[in-house]
Amino acid sequence: MERPKVIINSAMSADGKISSFEKRQVRISGQGDMDRVKLLRARSDAVMVGVGTVLSDDPGLRVKSSELRRMRKDRGLSEDPLRVVVDSRARTPPHAEVLGEGCILAVTREAPEGRLAMLRKKCEIVVAGEERVDLAELMTILKKKGVERLMVEGGATLNWSLVEAGLVDEISVFVGPMIIGGEGAPTLVDGPGFGGDFPRLELISAHLIDGGVLLRWRVLH
Repeated sequence: MERPKVIINSAMSADGKISSFEKRQVRISGQGDMDRVKLLRARSDAVMVGVGTVLSDDPGLRVKSSELRRMRKDRGLSEDPLRVVVDSRARTPPHAEVLGEGCILAVTREAPEGRLAMLRKKCEIVVAGEERVDLAELMTILKKKGVERLMVEGGATLNWSLVEAGLVDEISVFVGPMIIGGEGAPTLVDGPGFGGDFPRLELISAHLIDGGVLLRWRVLH
């Protein structure tokens, strides 16, 4: 299957949580890691999140640095990478920051037409799958749109779905010096979990940064 290179990027606490039990964003990274994330986003052709992240954090997913925007323009690219939201039932609010030119909303054939009619005014709609977005089909669509490098910024359910489908090539995670706790707090990868045949990783690098450690893993297929 022709698809982009897929990189999951995240920050988690020392106990593996990416947000609190209230599902609210927690600042885990320091300035050094945030600068790294901005550069990774600027070097990507597209950035993807799940609708849960949109509903809880309302991210814009754009490149804010004028220097990085200029870097993209010098390479003949748009100032921002494509912004992709995986949203099976079209639950993205019409006022969400992610919407606008350059945004793709990936939905299913079960998405309510009333919601789609409203959101079509704000973004491009891509239909892939019946009840859940078919991520493999979506990857093929993105590849045809010229996406070679896809950065995934969560959340935990989307991360699980991509890993479970064998669609992830690399995982970059900053492990911050804090404990969040909570059995209901999202982890890096949630979902039902694997009962066996666990996906294996190969460590690419480990760097101390911002009082924590940045780990880069290659996913072995």
